Amino acid sequence: MRAKPHVLVIGAGAFGGWTALHLLQAGARVTLLDAWGPGNSRASSGGETRVMRGTYGPDQPYTAMAARALFLWTKYERKWKRQLLHRPGVLWMATGRDDAFERGSVKLLGAARIKFQELSSSQMRKRWPQINFEGVEWGIFEPECGYLEARGSCHAVVEAFIAAGGKYRQAAVQADELESGSLRSLEVSDGSRIKADAYVFACGPWLGTLFPQTLGNLIRATKQDVFFFGPPAGDNRFSYEAMPVWADHRGKFRYGIPGSDRRGFKIANDSRGPDFDPTHGERVVSAETLREIREYVGFRFPALKNAPLVETRVCQYEQTPDSHFLVDRHPKNEDVWLLGGGSGHGFKHGPALGEMTTRLILRDGTPEPIWRLDRFNKKSPAAVSEKGEALPL
Repeated sequence: MRAKPHVLVIGAGAFGGWTALHLLQAGARVTLLDAWGPGNSRASSGGETRVMRGTYGPDQPYTAMAARALFLWTKYERKWKRQLLHRPGVLWMATGRDDAFERGSVKLLGAARIKFQELSSSQMRKRWPQINFEGVEWGIFEPECGYLEARGSCHAVVEAFIAAGGKYRQAAVQADELESGSLRSLEVSDGSRIKADAYVFACGPWLGTLFPQTLGNLIRATKQDVFFFGPPAGDNRFSYEAMPVWADHRGKFRYGIPGSDRRGFKIANDSRGPDFDPTHGERVVSAETLREIREYVGFRFPALKNAPLVETRVCQYEQTPDSHFLVDRHPKNEDVWLLGGGSGHGFKHGPALGEMTTRLILRDGTPEPIWRLDRFNKKSPAAVSEKGEALPL
């Protein structure tokens, strides 16, 4: 690739926005497109908050990647003088009979130098009496982690990108020419064409629609319901000042974020939902999911048993079969890069993934096997057990 290439990045979410910024800082000329704008309500990177954590189970690359991302989030917060990461800590609840995920996480957290504490059930009960720890025997607490401002982070990245000389346009791309051979230029929704030396498609749940021949059903958009419950008046026990972000593997995998921005107590079931159309889908939560979540809230957080539902949100995951990301060239066009498959746990990794992708593009690098498209031809086992779906959040 020439000394100052022009790279066109399509998608201004966590993966695309950070990749565009890193490419620009590395000396490329970069144009960034998004159909509805960074952090929009249809995007996988939309909404208010995402979890920042390093606990990921055994034998995976994400704890080390999270450590790098944590460093970069902190670096850019200082540079931009803007808080994006809030650090109430992250608590993982573990049972003695089924705690392989948490046990496997401890060694890798130490190797990545992410601070953590192993807490007994009595220690947790004393520290967070508003949580019912029935069935929980111990936990992992990550004191320097917490939650990220999702939409706000997307805006901050694109603002920094523009301020540094990048070109941003709100425009959609036309899908009918993307797999027809060499991509010399790309037509966008206003009828103009953009010519670049490399093209990065970081289009979230739309990636499979744009490249149906290459990806087929390898990236599947799933509907994910999110609920916000209102604590009693004057009760601060469920705010981010008083309790951590938490994850519970008891039965179904549920997680929550304490009342950020005073929106209420956020909780969701991480189990993959039904297929969803991110463009035309009606974002209405399921009554059955709400019933199940209410029952769980009453059990784990007794003071919220009769709490009113104050807000809901429907987002989507862009799920790969093995829950690993996709970072690879198009098999028939080396100038085209496919970047996606966040699988419900990608947002936190945005700065580190963008850094890695920038190196691959500008140095004509080859991605590690875990990220490549051809791994799906090898019928490799799933990355995690169905019980944990242990690459969420």
